Amino acid sequence: MNNEFVKKIADMKTDFPQWYTDVVLKTEMADYGPVKGTMVIRPYGYAVWENMQREMDARIKAHGVDNAYFPLFIPYSYLSKEAEHVEGFAPEVAVVTYAGGEELAEKIVVRPTSETVICNMFSKWIQSYRDLPFKVNQWCNVVRWEKTTRPFLRTSEFLWQEGHTLHATAEDAREHTLEMLEVYREFCENVLAIPMFIGQKTEKEKFAGAETTYSIEAIMKDGKALQSGTSHYLGQNFSRAFDIKFLDKDGTHKNCYQTSWGTSTRLIGALIMTHGDQRGLVLPPKVAPIQVVIIPIAAQKEGVMEAVRDMESKLKGAGIRVKVDDSDQTPGWKFNEYEMKGVPIRIEFGPKDLQNGNLTVFRRDTNEKTTTPLGDIVSQISDLLNEIQRNMLERAKEFKEAHTITCYTRDEVIKAVNDGNFARAMWCGDRACEERLKDETAITTRNMPFKQEHISDTCACCGKKLKEDEGKLIYLAKAY
Repeated sequence: MNNEFVKKIADMKTDFPQWYTDVVLKTEMADYGPVKGTMVIRPYGYAVWENMQREMDARIKAHGVDNAYFPLFIPYSYLSKEAEHVEGFAPEVAVVTYAGGEELAEKIVVRPTSETVICNMFSKWIQSYRDLPFKVNQWCNVVRWEKTTRPFLRTSEFLWQEGHTLHATAEDAREHTLEMLEVYREFCENVLAIPMFIGQKTEKEKFAGAETTYSIEAIMKDGKALQSGTSHYLGQNFSRAFDIKFLDKDGTHKNCYQTSWGTSTRLIGALIMTHGDQRGLVLPPKVAPIQVVIIPIAAQKEGVMEAVRDMESKLKGAGIRVKVDDSDQTPGWKFNEYEMKGVPIRIEFGPKDLQNGNLTVFRRDTNEKTTTPLGDIVSQISDLLNEIQRNMLERAKEFKEAHTITCYTRDEVIKAVNDGNFARAMWCGDRACEERLKDETAITTRNMPFKQEHISDTCACCGKKLKEDEGKLIYLAKAY
């Protein structure tokens, strides 16, 4: 294999951050925008997002949620109605003070999240228990003025979906919060081939204004955590602040119970860092913009292109995303190019293949090349795409399990995390303990699994003795 193209990527074992940046830029997923902290999502990266969006959107709608769109600009006074919310977002908020050639009478916030503007509309729309539950989602951009940025992982502007729902009872709202968390877990596992740590966030790490926040967390190949989605039970905090009330069956007016939940383009970063290797991207077939690339060899030879076009037609007819690269680049350059871009399957087809009735197939997940009888190309390729999807998930699960270390002391936690793992340990539940660990070691709490076990009588973070009914099993890691 010609390695000239691949050599431009930093060594992921010695400089993982630079490897990530090289992959994002050199595979043309994204580029830096002209304003510091912004990014341009290039067509190849946006095609990945579109495939993710289509899969996620179908799952969201299956739970009775309708899409809508709300304004980018929010009156500053809205943000300040929910005290905890404004305090949580204040450092990241971008504010417009001058527009249309004059100072504005009221400052305008550029949307960091939409709870406040959506709640304002909810207060107008909801009248009776018959209006509930009310469920909307929007696909949009948000702006959070981040100090340290990296494409897809943390940028000043990014794309996401945010769901917002209203319910008549706390029980119904809590149930929906967990329902949508499960949608995220299933999507990440079965579409992105990324297994997740799933559980509840600590009080310190919960969403500003929520009563309870749940998250899905992924482990990257360098052992760091990437928060990949969150679902929040908001209780009545926002409905009280924005006077969202409904007339219940008993004839009394009551405040609604709310949820909100979201995922974003940082899932593309998760894809890159979960599956990528030294050659570049490795994309799961379900979201790969190109699932199969066909490289004609000696295309000028009689019958080669006719056979290639026939394969292309059959695969496209089966709904497979296929590309024929008949450009004048050398086969070696093309091999490197599509390996770098993470295309799941490469078919090489030339005069010998035509003569022998063979198909030469390269699969990106294992970097293995095989020759098989041509046969029914649609069933062969469909089966192989499914096998690649399954294999990528299994490998990611094996990595997750191998890099989750049960720890009983602070020193064990620090060693495990610094060696590129998640630590699974008991925590006393004290916020001061949590903050001290983060300040001194950069290790953060990720989430508390739903299935709790009392694995130790000592807090692994501070050494406090715990009774049988004290403390929480928690995952700890350094995070993006």
